[in-house]
Order: sequence, then structure tokens, then C-alpha cells
Amino acid sequence: MRLLGVISFCLLSLLVQSQERLVIDKVVAKVGDEVILLSDIEEQYDYERERRGSLPEQAKCNILENILVQKLLVNQAKLDSVIVEDGQIEQQLNSRIDYILGLMGNDISQFEEYYGKTVAAVRHEMREELREQLTAERMQAQIMENTRITPAEVKAYFETIPRDSLPYFSAEVEIGEIVVNPQVNPKEREKAIDRLTKVRERVLAGENFAELAKNYSDDLASAAKGGDLGMQKRGTYVPEFEAAAYNLEEGELSELVETQFGFHLIELLERKGNMIHCRHILIKPEITQADLDKAESLLDSVRTLYLEDSTHFELMVKEFSDEDEQSYNNGGRMINPATGDTFFETAELDADIFFAIDTLEVGEMTKPIAFTKPTGDKAFRIVLLQSRTDPHQANLKQDYTKVKQAAIQERKQEYLRDWIQTKITATYVEIGPTFTNKCPNLDRWVGHLLVDQD
Repeated sequence: MRLLGVISFCLLSLLVQSQERLVIDKVVAKVGDEVILLSDIEEQYDYERERRGSLPEQAKCNILENILVQKLLVNQAKLDSVIVEDGQIEQQLNSRIDYILGLMGNDISQFEEYYGKTVAAVRHEMREELREQLTAERMQAQIMENTRITPAEVKAYFETIPRDSLPYFSAEVEIGEIVVNPQVNPKEREKAIDRLTKVRERVLAGENFAELAKNYSDDLASAAKGGDLGMQKRGTYVPEFEAAAYNLEEGELSELVETQFGFHLIELLERKGNMIHCRHILIKPEITQADLDKAESLLDSVRTLYLEDSTHFELMVKEFSDEDEQSYNNGGRMINPATGDTFFETAELDADIFFAIDTLEVGEMTKPIAFTKPTGDKAFRIVLLQSRTDPHQANLKQDYTKVKQAAIQERKQEYLRDWIQTKITATYVEIGPTFTNKCPNLDRWVGHLLVDQD
């Protein structure tokens, strides 16, 4: 697992750099055309020490080896033309900057005081680190993408585990759902259109788009930035939004655009090839209590249909459930985001679902449950209890999927270790005496000694 995580620290190190610590940089290692600086190691060491409270000096040896692995991946990615698109980098960069600003209450002055530089300058520094991180991740994924394992190999893997080392699994359930979103009534829809039409007229009259976005947009994340959505590649937005945005000329304002999120006013700021930079103002029609009651009543009717004929659950999912939910394309079956499979430990369930299914038998269905989506919108779901297992020690009959995933993970690690060792011998690697003299774990990397350079 350590090798899978060797590239996760790059951006986090920026959070703990001290403005008062001055390091006279020097090259301490090279992998192909990639250079490793002493500051790369010191920054990660400081971050880990602050996170854990203490850290031995020898930990720098492991940090350097992790960086060597990342540089080896990046070097090979260049040779194999493995490229991360700018749009993906910008999207993740925006998320990271927004996260840091969020920790600081979106106070830009606090951000700039902490880093001693502007947001734009920090963004520039983080961009290249992020590009390297994503490139290494993509190269690693490519190395391991064709990992396969047979049922016989799964069984053989399971039999290698000492019986007294088999994990003990808590009670688990598999659940399905049908999700219904309240539909906006015509009156509220017209109110939203009227509000955004008036905002559009104010923009056309010369008022500042960014200020209007801050004051009126229901997309709170972009509203704080004047509606700015950053530079994005095609495929980032929902189809209706994207079609309108890509048909604009630079500086042009759209008509009102309706999507699943509400009504948008879009301004195209810049176009670079297949990428666009735009800003928007979103007005969401208000969902009334009557709209909520109507959605809940619909799910009550769907539940009655299920109770009359339980064999058609998947057909009911296709007919009634929200097609934007992950479960829609999985026959209604919910996927555990922590594991990627369909099993949930009861402690992992939302409290509302846990209490709703606690007394159900397998095959029974809850009454409609109200919940709030990540977007902040309200919706309803009915939940079907599809299976339940009691606490037990791992076995192939009940836990084949989990055992298979563990076996595949081990196989992937073997592939990656073999690949790294092969590439070390085929790649120009130099490590200076600053670390080779005190890091036995680097012996396999050492080729020619690199003279430390000030």
C-alpha cells in the first residue's frame, strides 16, 4: 500500500512551508531528466513532522525514495507520451485553492499573508506540482490497468492467509434505492425566469457581472468568485450549459439557459482551443412544500407497486428513479464509496437509512425518506434491504468479492514493484552522497555518484 500512496503528499506540503526557514537548495538526485532538490525533501519532512508531532531524521530516507518513485513514473510517462490534459489540472487546482480558502473563511488577505504571496502566485507554484502528481498517477494506473485474476487464484490467495489472521467483518447490508426529486411547479419556474431576466438586463445596462453574481447567484461556490468557473475542457458541464457556452463569442452574454440545476446566465471570457473560461449566474426555482408532498406521494405509490409485485424492482428504478444517481445504472443498488463494492457496514450508513432498515427483513422496503443531496437540494428515496450478513470471520462463500479485491490489490503491487525494479536498471539514476552515505534503502537505486551542487 505504501507504493500506491507515494504521490499523495505533493500539494499538502505547501500548507506547512515556513517563510522563516531558508534552505540553500542543491540537487541531491536525478532520475532520467527529472531533478530532485534538497528542498523537496525538507518540505515533505517538515509537513510529516508537524502532522505527527515528531519524526526521526532517518525518515528523510523514505521520503527521498518515495520521490524517486514518483520521478521514475513521471520520467517514463514522458517517454510513453502519457499526458494529463490542462483542463483536468485546472479543475483540480481550483478545487484545492477553494479548499484552502474555505479553511480561511474565503479571506484572500489571510491567504496572502500566510503564504507571503498572491493567490495567483501560489496557484502557479501548485500547478506544476499538480501536473507532476497527476502524471505519475496516470502512469501508475496504466502500469496496473490490465491486472486480472482467476477464481482459482482468488482461492489460492485466500488459503495463504493464516486462519488466525483472517479479518472479522462486522454486520453488513446491501441496499437498493429509488430516488425522486421534487419537480418545480410552473409558478415558481416563472418567478426564477423573471428574476434572472432582470439580472441579465442589468448586465446589459452596464452593471458589473461579478458583483451581480456575488449578490444573486445560487451557485455559492462560484458566486464568491464573481461567478468565475475557471478554464475548463469540453465535457465538464452538463450538456445544455455546455452547448450554450461553446456557442458564445468571447465577451458575449447568453440568453437564459435551463439545466437540471436551474436557470443560468453565462458570459464567455476566453477560449483556448477546446477549452473555455466562463462565468455564470444561477437562479434556482424555489421548491415549495406542495412540490415536496407531491414527490413523497409518488414514492408512496411506487412502494405500493413493489409490495404488490416485488420482482420488478429494477424496472421501477428505470421508470421512476433519478437517472443522475449512481444507483440508477446499477439496478438501484447502492455502491459504497469507501470500498467500491455494494456492501455497507451498518456504521457506514446514513443515520436515516440505518434506522429505517434496522427492523426490516431482507426483501422489505422502507417508506419514503427525505434527504438532502450534496448540492443542497431536497429529495426523497425508498430503500430496499437486499441482503444482510451477521458479524463473522472472513470466508470465501460470504466474502468472495472482498477477497478477490484484496488479491487483485496484491497482484497490482507485485506488478508495480517489478516494474519499478526493471525501470531502475534501465533508467539513468544518480543519488548524491548526502543520502547514499546514510540511507541503506537507497542501495538498489545507486548508479553513479552525483557530486552535491550548491
